[in-house]
Amino acid sequence: MTDLKLFRLDADGQDVELRGSTVTLEVELQRRVEAGMEAMLGIRFLASEYPTGPWHRGRIDSLGLDENGTPALIEYKKGADSGVLSQAVSYLSWLDSARHEFEALVKEKLGSEAAESIDWRSPRVVCIAAGFSHHDRVAVHRLRERVDLVRYRVFEGGLLSLLLIESTPGSMRPVSDRRQSRGLEVTAGAAGGGGKTSAQVTATAGGVPGCLQDLYAEVDEALTAWGEVEVAQLRHYIAYRRMVNVASVIFRPKHEAILVYLKVDPDMVELEESFSRDMRGIGHLGTGDLEVRIASAADLEKAGPLIRRAFEAAARRRAAGASVSRCTSRPCPSAVRWPRSGRSHTHASGPARTKSSWVSSARSLASATSA
Repeated sequence: MTDLKLFRLDADGQDVELRGSTVTLEVELQRRVEAGMEAMLGIRFLASEYPTGPWHRGRIDSLGLDENGTPALIEYKKGADSGVLSQAVSYLSWLDSARHEFEALVKEKLGSEAAESIDWRSPRVVCIAAGFSHHDRVAVHRLRERVDLVRYRVFEGGLLSLLLIESTPGSMRPVSDRRQSRGLEVTAGAAGGGGKTSAQVTATAGGVPGCLQDLYAEVDEALTAWGEVEVAQLRHYIAYRRMVNVASVIFRPKHEAILVYLKVDPDMVELEESFSRDMRGIGHLGTGDLEVRIASAADLEKAGPLIRRAFEAAARRRAAGASVSRCTSRPCPSAVRWPRSGRSHTHASGPARTKSSWVSSARSLASATSA
């Protein structure tokens, strides 16, 4: 199935399909996405119709900063226009030459802290249109930038659907800015994956402390059990995302623990000292209001229902008002992989164990859903 289908129960209790359409004016789509950009795309809005100057000769439909601190360019087309991808990618040359200008804009709109923590290594491009050509869908996988091709439809009742058609995670660019941490930098070759699991890519980049590598392999498996999940190693943490982040992972080798930040409402969780914590109002790296501390296999087992809740909450957010889904004809380079199925592992903090039953259930559920 390559299209998102919506149905409504009629008076007789029968499902009736809602027929999608496109907007009359492109600006209708642009204004609506800009108003809900953070919820829909995980991007904080900065500016609309931003001029690129006489050399680049254009206006960027929407400028933003995504939840991982990455510059984001968003272009819209009301129809199926194959030029949207080339137009959006061309604006990256402006972004490369206008870093100080972009930083000033971020400082003005979001504050000094956001401006000082911009991650320039892999800018994000989002193209939203009624459709994309086969050539666009193939060409996007040749690009080194993170690019999302998103197909939209509007439905009666004020519904807007956003369907992620193709997505490439991008490769990290080396930067000269001293503020950029090099401890977690991934080379272009490592970011491409080369068929490795997300955990292997991270380990290859030297980002996982030796004392936590076995435990992180299990955490990684748990977080990629819910269908296609992109894994991006960022400057200070590892993001697990679909259209937006669902979880963030940070290592604490001194305490031999892994912190997982989940987008779960802490008010809906029975917090447990030294295991889970409400992070609202507390500054921290990564995204998500619920912190879960994992130091053993037992902690990971206990975290399973919370991870499941985070992915279910993400699905509900996509279904409310703006429905966001993913459909792609080929697996994402950082999509789910299962190299350790059926094997047991020994953690520094716990005995050997087999893959937990809730992870197996998640994998089965994801497979059934994608089918």
